[in-house]
Amino acid sequence: MASVKLCSSSSYVTRFISQNIKNHSHPSNKSKLSIYNSISYDHPQGFSQGLHVSHEELLIRLPENLNKVRHMLRSGGDSLESLITIDTLQRLSIDYHFEEEIANILNSFYKNLKGIDEGRLYDVSLVFRILRQHGFHVSSNVFKKFVNKEGRFELSPREDVRGMIELYEASHLNMCEEGILDEVNSFAGEQLRATMVDLEPWTSELVEHTLKHPFHLSVARHHSEYHLNRYQRGLWRNKALEELTAADFAIVRILHQKEMQEISRWWKDLGLAEEIRFARDQPSEWFMWAMTMLSEPQFSRHRIELMKPISLIYIIDDIFDVYGTLDELVLFTEAIKRWDIASMDLLPSHMKISCMALYNLTNEIAYFVYKEHRWNPIDSLRRTWEELCDTFLVEARWFASGHIPKPEEYMKNAVISSAMHMLCVNIFFLMGEQITKESIDYLEGHPTIISSPAIILRLLDDLGKAKDGNQEGFDGSYLECYLKENPNSSLENAKKHMKGMILDAWKRLNKECLSSPEPFSRRFVQSSLNGARVVRSMYDYDGHFPENQVNSLLYRMV
Repeated sequence: MASVKLCSSSSYVTRFISQNIKNHSHPSNKSKLSIYNSISYDHPQGFSQGLHVSHEELLIRLPENLNKVRHMLRSGGDSLESLITIDTLQRLSIDYHFEEEIANILNSFYKNLKGIDEGRLYDVSLVFRILRQHGFHVSSNVFKKFVNKEGRFELSPREDVRGMIELYEASHLNMCEEGILDEVNSFAGEQLRATMVDLEPWTSELVEHTLKHPFHLSVARHHSEYHLNRYQRGLWRNKALEELTAADFAIVRILHQKEMQEISRWWKDLGLAEEIRFARDQPSEWFMWAMTMLSEPQFSRHRIELMKPISLIYIIDDIFDVYGTLDELVLFTEAIKRWDIASMDLLPSHMKISCMALYNLTNEIAYFVYKEHRWNPIDSLRRTWEELCDTFLVEARWFASGHIPKPEEYMKNAVISSAMHMLCVNIFFLMGEQITKESIDYLEGHPTIISSPAIILRLLDDLGKAKDGNQEGFDGSYLECYLKENPNSSLENAKKHMKGMILDAWKRLNKECLSSPEPFSRRFVQSSLNGARVVRSMYDYDGHFPENQVNSLLYRMV
């Protein structure tokens, strides 16, 4: 097994502070805080509520606040209150600082777990969700206590809104063939939507947010500011926790801004945007993938490296979709398979430079991985690019001929052409955790942990393209394939079917990720989950990338 050189995220952050803050023994000496002066940024609006403390003071006090929160966790033991604290840390995206403490609490709680189905609705739902999120087996049968003899839920959101919200959150950890969780999701969702208008604004706002952004289906950091704002407006506040969250947000945002500066320089120096003017030129938007799938602070260098294949995926996708004849695309794919610079001479100039960039950047990543982890991934990276270009070519042939494939044929190709597999293979090697011949063979076989996020990505993207059912020829959408195969289906029923497929993909992903992650590390599992989660943030149902989302993460929220 390859060696792993990564430090923990928490130690990375504290080291980052110590390397960037000078003369911090005198907090009043603001000019000496290099981390503060390196980048201009504003507090997120929520941070200013009740803290009344400067950025530099927050950063200096971060180690002290880390210790205070760590002590709070340890002193709480394996109580329900500790699980509530863990949930709060997760929603504020600072749980990575306390991995050891959280693991100890949950191991102890699970070992001593008795009578979970005897508690209140909120307690049962929270325990179920937190434990299952962390890989502990908890039966969904615990929710049967809330069903009467007629098979109906004896619950009312008006009597226990908090419990109903947590029940709805728990329902999203369905791991296939758990009918009770399907019923829970439908019941809790309908009840919350029906009663939302009758609730006081504070509670109605939380219900609306939960229905729109269930915690398990969402990228936690994208919603951390919202949860911090609510926490600061609540009855129970913890100064150390608030200050730690604010400081962490500032540090992570600075990291991402610096990464984006380096990526922008690299992208400009690469020159593809100038040479291929027709292709997309959106590195700040593409960075969303790297920020989310390699989210922990210590992966800063790795996020920058990951942007190399991400940018080429978009460029090459544009070449196949719009700016290449079928004959040229065949030559391009053959050149990729040969992996030989000489074979690129017959290509048009825009394809030649893209091919050269792909060759050079892939070798750069292979060198980075070998230097970090003493494993040469070049053969795996080559095969992954060959496979991706093959699937792009299949879609180009469909489009050129007007052929509409069967839905199953389309999805088999889409699992690879979505490029999720390409992303995950690069992330696997960049992380360098549990690299063995066996894990690589399993990875290259398109396991569920990768194919499920790929299905979610492709179908959500296709739903965005689905304006109506009257396009001529194959437009690259699953909807077209389904409507041809099912001519009596309405457009709405076809979309409902696609949403059902997305739900099934989530269940399979849950089953794979929330049980034993072998042969992959927990970090890689989390990366795969975030790959599925980020799709909901990146593409709205009009098929457009929400540009303000990136600006918010880079310059406001993070």
